[in-house]
Amino acid sequence: MQSNAVPVDTLYSEKHSIQSAKEQMDLMNSASASTVEVKLPSRMGYEKVAMTTAASVAKLMGFGEDRIEDLKTAVAEACINAIEHGNRLNDKLSVGVVLSTDEDSLEIKVIDDGIGLQKQPALPNIDRKMHGEEDTRGMGMFLIQALVDEAEWVVGTSGSSSYVRLLIRLHKQEIQ
Repeated sequence: MQSNAVPVDTLYSEKHSIQSAKEQMDLMNSASASTVEVKLPSRMGYEKVAMTTAASVAKLMGFGEDRIEDLKTAVAEACINAIEHGNRLNDKLSVGVVLSTDEDSLEIKVIDDGIGLQKQPALPNIDRKMHGEEDTRGMGMFLIQALVDEAEWVVGTSGSSSYVRLLIRLHKQEIQ
């Protein structure tokens, strides 16, 4: 099996004199590195590792700062859901994060060992939450859907290894 890993010294070496994020991405693509995988412990706080990794890949691809901020929030929420609900805070289990790039989009899969989403939750009533009439929790999926171009919750085979698939496009498509 051929590795897609790009040695760190390839990206940061002075002899390559990389001038822009586009050139960095071209270098990564020329080395067949289109997938980044991260394995996280099921402990709160480690979602920041996935969030930072996703932001770094998006920046290399040329995403704008606003889109990167949206992506960071969506990835953090997906990882928190995987840690808390999928793996039930069991630190013997891990959360997998797979980032796959193509020319104009970044796909992120956040994989856990849970049984997956059994039914779509009701849309949150933001006014009621803001006025303290409803629990402020329970907005993660709503936020994810609002921040990325596509979000899909997939139940794994035999009721385990479920994942959420997020897709964010380099150029946001406006809904008409």
